Amino acid sequence: MEYKVNFTWDSEAGVWIAQSDDIPGLVLEGGSLDALIERVRFAAPELIALNKVSAANSLFFSVERREMVLA
Repeated sequence: MEYKVNFTWDSEAGVWIAQSDDIPGLVLEGGSLDALIERVRFAAPELIALNKVSAANSLFFSVERREMVLA
């Protein structure tokens, strides 16, 4: 099973934000992208188990880097 996580840079707050439509409840932020990816690696399996979402033996993440644009 593949889970997509979007990583967005919020220049106003100076943080990266991770969100996922595939993993309910996954919303994290961090000062560096590398640290945030590491946090997602640990949080995602726990959230998948808590939400009883079907899981396979491994997780795959797609990372999109895009800057948050305020309207």
